Amino acid sequence: MIAINLANVGITMSLSELFWLTAVPNLVGSFLRIPYTFAVPRFGGRIWTLFSAALLLIPSLLLAIIVPSGWLADQAHDTQFWILLAVAATAGVGGGNFSSSMANISFFYPEKHKGKALGLNAAGGNLGVAVSQLVVPLVIIIGVPAAAVKATQHEVHLAYAGLMWLPLIIVAMVGAWFYMDSLSQAKSDKQSYAKAARQPHAWIMSILYIGTFGSFIGYSFALPLVIKNTFPEFLGKHPFIATYLAGLGFVGALIGSIARPIGGWLADRIGGAKVTLACFLGMGAFTLLAIVGVQQHSFPLFFGAFCAIFALAGAGNGSTYRMIPAIFATLGKREGGDLATRLDFKRQAAAVIGIAGAIGAFGGFLIQVVFRQASLGATVEMGKATKAGQALIAKATEAGDSAAAAAAKADLVATKAQIAAAHSDWSIPALWVFLAAYVVMAGMTWAFYMRRSSVSSRVPSVAEASV
Repeated sequence: MIAINLANVGITMSLSELFWLTAVPNLVGSFLRIPYTFAVPRFGGRIWTLFSAALLLIPSLLLAIIVPSGWLADQAHDTQFWILLAVAATAGVGGGNFSSSMANISFFYPEKHKGKALGLNAAGGNLGVAVSQLVVPLVIIIGVPAAAVKATQHEVHLAYAGLMWLPLIIVAMVGAWFYMDSLSQAKSDKQSYAKAARQPHAWIMSILYIGTFGSFIGYSFALPLVIKNTFPEFLGKHPFIATYLAGLGFVGALIGSIARPIGGWLADRIGGAKVTLACFLGMGAFTLLAIVGVQQHSFPLFFGAFCAIFALAGAGNGSTYRMIPAIFATLGKREGGDLATRLDFKRQAAAVIGIAGAIGAFGGFLIQVVFRQASLGATVEMGKATKAGQALIAKATEAGDSAAAAAAKADLVATKAQIAAAHSDWSIPALWVFLAAYVVMAGMTWAFYMRRSSVSSRVPSVAEASV
């Protein structure tokens, strides 16, 4: 949302640089998830939620003060990029909150209700992505004339995008202090993490969660940039969609958030493995449809395919998280099934939720890196054309030839449009990578959680438990 509006405040970034700005918060958030999970049993859910909510004031204030400042716009390009990257990195502190809340809530409900409980909690968190993508594009154009907003470049108030969160953060802090509880048995200690890390199922589920949650969060951030640089003709004919491009990300994130508790609910009834397998197969099929949409320059086909991918990724989020406690409950029964053993495996399950959450969030970073790599060809060519065009404009301006300067500007715009049209299929290699990944993950789900015989002696099958 902020990245696609930087040009409106006089800051121009290449497509590959914009992908870095959206990817870094994912990377930081993924690294914070495991320590955040440790923090819940160490400090208690109530105190840690209060503290972690307070940390969100930092990126909000930096966004409100630094990004829209004229000072930043006056800096050299490289300086602008590194400052923006640092500000974006602070937004990653919110990424750990999700993992700590999921680990905390797993102790509140019995096994048969865990899928629904974890799904609802996660849906509420994921819904924040959708809400921000819906509200922020509207907030930053408050006070801007409607006619001006339709222009390709127009005034925006990026400071509002940071200020709008301050009262909500304060409400969250107050709510945590007065209404949250901490459970004495919520102990995901280092020993539980060490034991969980030795469980092959912990890493298998982490890989599967890359495919579900990684897809959800990665596409939520990347889709507006992908659309902007894949369908310029369509956006040129639909100025409202072009202006409110982040709103399209809202649609996908909303669908995924709503689908998450549904996936958990279905997993409670028919088994998480069956739901997860169906989700990966469906994501693969609709990714293929998205490729066709790019090849045929059909925005409705492309966007419709991605809406389905969001729905399946959201449902898969719920089903994979339901699988984790079910898998470890089954392993606990095999080890004897006494109360102490069951509690030990329950704590390992909470640890795996933290591990899988961190690795899954890292998947969101990987998705954007893959898109960035796919865009490099177009970015390099666009950079060369921009540099040459700006040199001609500067030369004409220094010579005092306004007509030549205007002609050079028009030629640069036309050249950029030609390059964009020539590389409109730049995203296809990335989509093929994602399709292959979904096929592999579907195979892993079947092999480890639906096939009755074990694939390896080190990874015993739990198919009989219908996890």
